[in-house]
Amino acid sequence: MIRSMTGYGRFEGVIDGRNVVFEIKAVNHRFLELSCRTPRGCGFIEETIKNLVSGYVTRGKADVFVSIDADDNVPAEVTVNHSLASGYVNALKQLRDEYSLADDISVSLIARYPDVLTVHKTPQHEEKLCKRTKEAGTKALEAFIEMREREGEKLREDVLSRCDSIIEVVEDIEKRSPELVEEYRQKLYDRISEVLNDSTVDPQRILTEAAIFADKTAVAEETVRLRSHISQFREMLQSDKPVGRKLDFLVQEMNREANTIGSKVSDAELAHKVVDIKSEIEKIREQIQNIE
Repeated sequence: MIRSMTGYGRFEGVIDGRNVVFEIKAVNHRFLELSCRTPRGCGFIEETIKNLVSGYVTRGKADVFVSIDADDNVPAEVTVNHSLASGYVNALKQLRDEYSLADDISVSLIARYPDVLTVHKTPQHEEKLCKRTKEAGTKALEAFIEMREREGEKLREDVLSRCDSIIEVVEDIEKRSPELVEEYRQKLYDRISEVLNDSTVDPQRILTEAAIFADKTAVAEETVRLRSHISQFREMLQSDKPVGRKLDFLVQEMNREANTIGSKVSDAELAHKVVDIKSEIEKIREQIQNIE
């Protein structure tokens, strides 16, 4: 099923007695770009998150937020970065002496600075957190994918309807193109007859000129290729695999054929129809930018 690159999923619940929140949202992006916000001191779960998300998502800019309640029963070791703490103390003393400030340097003040105190949890604790994150993430991603598929179905329906519109216009062009050759032949015959003031005109010359005109304005090859591209496009829209990049390539090919047809047609009516085709192709191109 076709999926949109836009989506949102969230899970909040209790796992192993702890409240866990896993939230993911994504927007369009050429490749998969993932950013994570995890609880302080839990950066080790990012690898679990990336492996989990990459199993569900291939394209899109995804933001993940994870929150896990603290577990008071897990033993922890708090260490002091003495070198860093000493640096902060010396810097504060310099500020005090330079600007004649009150001497309010305290333990609580230094402890608030980043990385002065570091909390170390046991490996067992890390394993449990990774497990909780994966469980919550799997449920959030299921909701996320469901939303992506709903959006993808809407995109598929819209794009298919535009493909149908293009085929209708192509049929009109294929029908009108031979008529133009006959009209040109008749106009050419009438013009030569008028110039020569004689109804006796070499029919072979007329046929030759008409053939040259038909060769210059023939669009059969382009319309056949355009039909082929649209047929492939429809097949890809039925795929269960990510096809956004392939669809983007096909749209470029469709636009190329439309441009070639536009350069060949000499009739105002057909020129307007080519504009209609290019307009639909552009709308399709905009839509598939959001397909994974």
